[in-house]
Amino acid sequence: DDAFAGAVREGERFFADGAVYLERYLPEPRHVEIQILADSQGSCVWLGERDCSVQRRHQKLVEETPSPVVSDDLRRRMGEASVRAAQAVGYTSAGTLEYLVAGEEFFFLEMNTRLQVEHPITEMITGVDLVREQLRVASGEELGYGQDALSINGHSIEVRINAENPF
Repeated sequence: DDAFAGAVREGERFFADGAVYLERYLPEPRHVEIQILADSQGSCVWLGERDCSVQRRHQKLVEETPSPVVSDDLRRRMGEASVRAAQAVGYTSAGTLEYLVAGEEFFFLEMNTRLQVEHPITEMITGVDLVREQLRVASGEELGYGQDALSINGHSIEVRINAENPF
């Protein structure tokens, strides 16, 4: 109660608006992202997911694909939702939609309108050169394939080393 009242006062003081909303608490969510490619002719595909849950100080340390906690049905639903979101705004290029996953539910966080540093693990399991495809669609070319032509083969992990002063 005190934290809520404090947030209302802070909003009123700094923004002249004390409106506060509550988000659903997810006790042990996973951070999972979906890679997409979209061309200017309206075609869009998703290329599996990456689990980026292992983090330190909000920096991803381990990216893994496919995610060990995402079922085939959840993967499909997340991929289809990602395609619908990209198409709804007329998005063209490579992009990554990020979600929190809890059980078989997923919740949108944000979309990164670029390739991310972990894109090579998606390339490894799909055989799709995302840099090449991004350049192709940027020059106005069609994807030339649909979702049915894509498959996930194998498993891939990227590990990062972050330098930091622990003190």
